Parts: sequence; structure tokens; C-alpha cells
Amino acid sequence: MNATKQVAVVTGAGSGIGRGIAHRLSKDGFTVVLNDVDIDKAKHVEKEIIESSGTHMAKAIQGDVSKREDVFSLVEQTVQLFGRIDVYVSNAGIAQVGSILEITPDDLEKIFHVNVFGTVYGMQAAAEQMKKQGSGKIINAASIAAHKGFSLLGAYSATKFAIRGLTQTAAQEFAPYGITVNAYCPGIVGTDMWAYLDECLCPYMDVEKGGAFKAYSEGIALGRTQTPEDVAHFVSHLASSDSNYMTGQSVIIDGGMLFN
Repeated sequence: MNATKQVAVVTGAGSGIGRGIAHRLSKDGFTVVLNDVDIDKAKHVEKEIIESSGTHMAKAIQGDVSKREDVFSLVEQTVQLFGRIDVYVSNAGIAQVGSILEITPDDLEKIFHVNVFGTVYGMQAAAEQMKKQGSGKIINAASIAAHKGFSLLGAYSATKFAIRGLTQTAAQEFAPYGITVNAYCPGIVGTDMWAYLDECLCPYMDVEKGGAFKAYSEGIALGRTQTPEDVAHFVSHLASSDSNYMTGQSVIIDGGMLFN
């Protein structure tokens, strides 16, 4: 099957921010490939997109971003189906909660393999294809935790600082091939990940369920927590030609929590 429009790959597209990004890029006219370790969730989003308009094309592909072979297979399958990849959104990620003194080797291996290794594999696989095309956009998921270390989120913050550094490096290395590399840095987003963070943080903060989410949200200048759609609007900009002269940036989009 040959591509008739631009093609975007979104990892972790089965829920949360990834789902929001997939829907927005589809509305922008992209054929969207939906990658998730949970194929049922990815297929559900595929169905949502296809049913929203008969002209919107989407395809769910199962894969674990912590496995290099899965990521390269994702890119290979996408090219086989649609002929090219114009945008690769490395959105999949996990979080952990605990003090520095509690972090175990298993904790570090798990979160770094998903968040950092998965991002590196995505950039490698996408860039190899984009080099052949002479252009492309790689968009990585960072966080406000890529700009500030947060108590009890040490391992998570470390992975996001790493992604910010990798984004800067890749932007320099890939620029000669017409490939831009940027990252988005959300704040407090009402997703399953933050439900998990709230559950884990509350005992440390000695508050009831929902208390951690509320406490972290109180400092947002715009007065409300973030939605996946808020993030997707910015990713839409990064995926568009309007961002052609932008590369190596990890941009905070948090409603006004951190001010750099």
C-alpha cells in the first residue's frame, strides 16, 4: 500500500496523552500508526479514529518500546504499509515513585529501558528511514521533570533529563539529513499515569486519595490541570511545517508551573 498522505507513528497511543496525540494528528490529515504494548487498547483507538471519519486512516501495531527489535519492526511495518514516515512521536513512557534511598537496580532498569532506551531506539529507527526520504520530524516525550527534579520522582526525573539531552544531541546529528528533533514537556495531566502517581504519592504526603494530584495542581497559573488535548495541540505544531526551523528544543507546556 502506497502512502497517499503524510504518515505519523505514535508510541504509547492506546491511552492518555498518546491517544490524544493520535486523534489530533489524524484530524490534521495524517495517516496514524498506533503503537502500544497493549494491542487491544491500540485497536480501540484505531477504531475510534476510523469511525470518526471514513477518510481517516489508522493502523494499530503491537510492540514494546523497551525492545529494540520491536521498535525497528514498527518502523519497517509502517513503511511496508504506507511507504514512509514523516513524523515519529516517541510518547510511550512509565513513572515510578520513591525516595532516592529506595530505588533498586530493578527499578532503574525498568524505567530506563522504557523511557530512555525506548526513546533512543525510536530515534535510531525513525532517523534511518527519514534519512532515505531526506526529511522528517522526531518528537520525544519529556516532562517538566526534564527541567526540574521533583522529590520522590528521582528515577523518573533522571530519565526525562536524559531525554532532553538526547533530543539536543540528535537534533545536531540529524540536521544534515533534514530531520528535526524536539520534545514536549507536559505538567499535571489528568491521565491514568497521574492516577497512579497520586496513589503512590499520597502515603508519602500523608493525604487521602486525590490529595497529591490536588497539591501538585495548586501551583498552575492558568488555574486548571492539563488535558491530553492540551498536549496534542502543541505536538500538532511540532508535526507541522510551521515548526520547520525549530530543532533541539524541549518545550514546557504546563499551564504555568515552571518558568524558564
